[in-house]
Amino acid sequence: MEFERRDILLSAAAMATGLAAPALAAPPRKLGYAIVGLGSYGLGVIIPQLANCTHSRLAAVVSGDPVKAARTARRHGLSDHAIYSYADFDRLRDNPDIDIVYVCLPNSMHAEYTIRAARAGKHVMCEKPMATSVAECEAMIAACKQASRKLMIGYRCHFEPFNREAMRRARAGEAGKIRYVRSEHGFIQRSPDAWRLKRSLAGGGSLMDMGIYSLQAARYMTGEEPVAVTARESTDRRDPRFTEVEDMIDWTLEFPSGAIAGCQSMYSANQNHILLMGDRGRIELEPATRYDGIRMWVGEDGREHAVTPAPAPARNQFVGQLDHLAQCVVSGREPIVSGEEGLRDMRIVEAIYRSAREGRTIRLDGRV
Repeated sequence: MEFERRDILLSAAAMATGLAAPALAAPPRKLGYAIVGLGSYGLGVIIPQLANCTHSRLAAVVSGDPVKAARTARRHGLSDHAIYSYADFDRLRDNPDIDIVYVCLPNSMHAEYTIRAARAGKHVMCEKPMATSVAECEAMIAACKQASRKLMIGYRCHFEPFNREAMRRARAGEAGKIRYVRSEHGFIQRSPDAWRLKRSLAGGGSLMDMGIYSLQAARYMTGEEPVAVTARESTDRRDPRFTEVEDMIDWTLEFPSGAIAGCQSMYSANQNHILLMGDRGRIELEPATRYDGIRMWVGEDGREHAVTPAPAPARNQFVGQLDHLAQCVVSGREPIVSGEEGLRDMRIVEAIYRSAREGRTIRLDGRV
């Protein structure tokens, strides 16, 4: 569970790089994405957004449902040669039209298909959480490095204008010395049959889903890496939704500066909120990380001034992240949310679960 000093320094550098967001060279052509998984996110969000990209395009689909795959391919002008099943996934290596594989599968499948994509010679965008364990994250990073392929995690909020503006203001000290961050994310998971409520597929409950937003916000708003975590779980095991995974989990992160973050994830209530408090003011977003409709305020002790960020170069957060990886592939730069960023989150996630299970604070900095 210990963080290496090198990882902490790399994380700070990655966040600084993300805020700077240097302009990258435009690819000579639009790079082709193969979308792996035609569920609600891959089919309903990512594929439509590829049509809005400047440097990226849809090149192939991978699905276990041949009818859905064929229908999607026809709708988007793809040939039958651009349709793959999970069984023949490795044939992607023979298709030069595919540059990047986007893994939009249940969490437990992220490691397998990221590793297989890298071995097929393709760069990888993997949805969050990166995997279900630290060991899987490390294997994914190693596979991509061995194949000399880029690995990026789908942390879309790093490309969302309101969140980026909140990060910028926090780093600029507009709220003063950061004392506290509150980050709460959840929604009502209504169906007991949802894959996210199956431990074998999700790896956990709300923490492995909405908790990633809470954890990420605590880290990117403070710009620091936590040194300790204390967590507590609250789950009604009589509820048929939560026979395998947790409902609500609450955790506190301690940072080197003395700042504290109070975070929550839940599957039994709707919440989407980030609040940073410093000794000179506040930065607040609510809703904070949804696909649209995000609002932001700053003030000395409340929502005194509404903030609208300047227009971003990308049309939206999804286009921003898709095109960013395409540009990184061409320029050779590392993505601002690389595999190492996903690994850092998973180390903290494992510590949160351990703290809740053992009822004690877990150090993340190697101190006893």
